[in-house]
Amino acid sequence: MIVMKFGGSSLESPEAIQRVCHIVKERVPQAPLVVVSAHGATTNRLLQAAREARAGRREGMEDLLRQLREYHHELVRDTLSNGRAETALGAVDDHFDKLLEVLRGVAVLGELTPRTLDTVMSFGERISSRLVALALCEQGVAGSAVDARDYMVTDERHTQAQPNLAATYARLVPLRAAIRQGQVPVLGGFIGATEEGVTSTLGRGGSDFSASIIGAGVEADEIQIWTDVDGVLTSDPRVISNVHRLRAISFAEASELAYFGAKVLHPATMLPAMQKGIPVRVLNSRRPHVEGTRIVPDVQPCRNPVKAIACKKGITVVNVHSTRMLMAHGFLRRMFEVFDRFETPVDMVCTSEVSVSLTLDNTDRLVEIVAELERFSTVSAEGAQATVAIVGDSIRYTPGITARALAALGGVNVRMISQGASLLNLSLVVAEDQLHTAMQALHDEFFQDLDPEVFA
Repeated sequence: MIVMKFGGSSLESPEAIQRVCHIVKERVPQAPLVVVSAHGATTNRLLQAAREARAGRREGMEDLLRQLREYHHELVRDTLSNGRAETALGAVDDHFDKLLEVLRGVAVLGELTPRTLDTVMSFGERISSRLVALALCEQGVAGSAVDARDYMVTDERHTQAQPNLAATYARLVPLRAAIRQGQVPVLGGFIGATEEGVTSTLGRGGSDFSASIIGAGVEADEIQIWTDVDGVLTSDPRVISNVHRLRAISFAEASELAYFGAKVLHPATMLPAMQKGIPVRVLNSRRPHVEGTRIVPDVQPCRNPVKAIACKKGITVVNVHSTRMLMAHGFLRRMFEVFDRFETPVDMVCTSEVSVSLTLDNTDRLVEIVAELERFSTVSAEGAQATVAIVGDSIRYTPGITARALAALGGVNVRMISQGASLLNLSLVVAEDQLHTAMQALHDEFFQDLDPEVFA
């Protein structure tokens, strides 16, 4: 049994949907369960429509919904034959009629609550699961649309809901029987519901997380993440050139890369799979013949100490200085209580006798945080920074990695450096405008002679 997750870029056109259906059909002997994202950029457009409604711009909101409705109509007409197209068009119109009603209510009230936003954002996956299931039937596969909200149980933290794994796994048991009987369930990723049945979402990128949870719940042999790249790469090809594909990588290494900005995987994706020991494979829906990257529980032996280099833009460095830190205790507790109070996670931390520097990738509450910290310290914030993470299980055993990295960076100013907090990771902070230079220099340094057993 396998779980196959397809992202929005893999479902953005009739040709892409047909390609996905062909990929699934070829793997019917492996008993697939399919998890889908919304088609193309639908989620972004839904968010934009919701914001238009909240601002009272009803005409703009309705125009966006008209465009989205027509986009889905075209997908249906160009993907399905007459009988199934009629069924799908009816479902699309029903969904958009309900969505329009919700957003008209938002426009009247001028308020968009997280709970309402979850309802709005869920429509993309709810539609795509119906359409993909019908498209599978068109190709002779027993596809069946399944409402993920009946299976994915979450808490009530709308827009960033956390799954109740025990309850979700219990609800997924009947799906195993359906798969064994030859059905191919198609579920929308990213969405779930509270115990009371209220629609919730797992946050942006949550379709990967959904696939991992569902794979763990149905005890899959493999979880496949189908995207628009050939697998996990040694770096981001949008930032630098001459990147390479990894044939295999450990769960721990992949999790580090995901957390520090690798776009192939959602940062939380690994956890359910890791707990159940289920391998994850990252594949390219446009090039299904490529073997992709297999992510496995155990470390893969490799003569290269570094497996990949990830980066994350939009970082802000916060500097906190206070002589009260000198020979004192409790200062860090007081400081981090501020971040906890404003529900803002901290990435990297570096300390000296009287100063602390830390990084944030979420600055929504930064003004309030700085104001609170200034009650007992001097604070400054520097935006337009980027984190660079050099990842590899052998880093901890290989002398001289830090020296090689800093020598390769040459004239690039390193704002912060952290090693030791993670055994797999050397992290640096540089200015965003120096990111390309830094990434290319580090990649050239660490990927000159590749182990053919690990790199393609």
